[in-house]
Amino acid sequence: MATQVIANRLPPRRSDLSLVQRDAWKLIGIGTVFTVLTLLAIVYLAPLVYMITTSFKSEAQLNEPEKPLLPTTYATFSYQGQALPLYDVTQDGTTRRLALLQELNRSKKVILIDPQDPSSAQITLNDRLPVLREAGVMKPVSYFDPKAEVYVTAADSTHMDFGRSFINTLAISGIGAIGAMVSASLVAYGFSRFRIPGANFLFLLLMATIILPPQVTLIPTYIVFQKIGWTGSLLPLIVPTFFSNAYNVFLLRQYFMGIPNEMDEAAKVDGASPIQTFLWVVVPQARAALITVFLFHFLVTWGEYYNALIFTSGSKEAQPLSVALGRFLQIYSAQPNMLMAGAVLTMLMPLLIFFLAQRAFMQGIVITGVDK
Repeated sequence: MATQVIANRLPPRRSDLSLVQRDAWKLIGIGTVFTVLTLLAIVYLAPLVYMITTSFKSEAQLNEPEKPLLPTTYATFSYQGQALPLYDVTQDGTTRRLALLQELNRSKKVILIDPQDPSSAQITLNDRLPVLREAGVMKPVSYFDPKAEVYVTAADSTHMDFGRSFINTLAISGIGAIGAMVSASLVAYGFSRFRIPGANFLFLLLMATIILPPQVTLIPTYIVFQKIGWTGSLLPLIVPTFFSNAYNVFLLRQYFMGIPNEMDEAAKVDGASPIQTFLWVVVPQARAALITVFLFHFLVTWGEYYNALIFTSGSKEAQPLSVALGRFLQIYSAQPNMLMAGAVLTMLMPLLIFFLAQRAFMQGIVITGVDK
């Protein structure tokens, strides 16, 4: 018993102190990383928050001198046909809700009345209103008041025509993403599995198209589509995606090369044809990579503006959201709330798809760069 008491009084061993210090530094490191990531998230999300809050503001709220972040409306009190602004006035440690009746700038006085008893004696404060507000003596009374009418105007058929433009964009992005995924997977399967004469040269030639500026081929492509009568429709934006893309082919080829050839040989022994091997052996193994290609193409095409503007010019019925938003911005360039509302409507679908498919999207990005 005495030995145990003496042991309890001894100072902690050096190894115990090192463990405590190590745990303390570990907690400090975790806290520092968490703080830095939180600050970065705030910086990156601040424009998005500003865009959403501004889109719910009315014209009157945008012109408020206080410029509050949230869509708020200042409370008023009706007195003799006038809407008097309400203030929380603090005097002698007591706060009362009063209505501003008159502001006398020359005499530096502010006259207030009690909304509960307007016929009572008026209250006078000896100073200018901005000074009183800055000192915290008078605080305007406001309440959260978002205005959804801005979105109704933006989505109206006479303005942005959101319904038709949304369907057009969904068709361009969805059908185009399917075409890009199917065509790229077939080409990548051929490059990764078959011994084709000059395959390396053909693959390098395909990769060389990446450095070719799209402006070089724009005029000849437009002339071809105009000759066959496709301009002013969605066909020039959808059909070319079914003829593969160098980025997608490279991504899928690298992934297909990581799938063991023994699986193909086993399927061939069982009597499977190359197409059956592709459908029942390769595609299930490459599901994450295919989803990544689909999502990449969908998200990029959703916001594509340059080609959409050129090939759908002259047809309002065929315009996608990017072109509709561009025309909408020209009409309401002086109204920030309308501009933000149109931008929010345009980005709803990409945000929804990203959050729903975030796990598959990140998994596909990771595994396509890892040798299996």
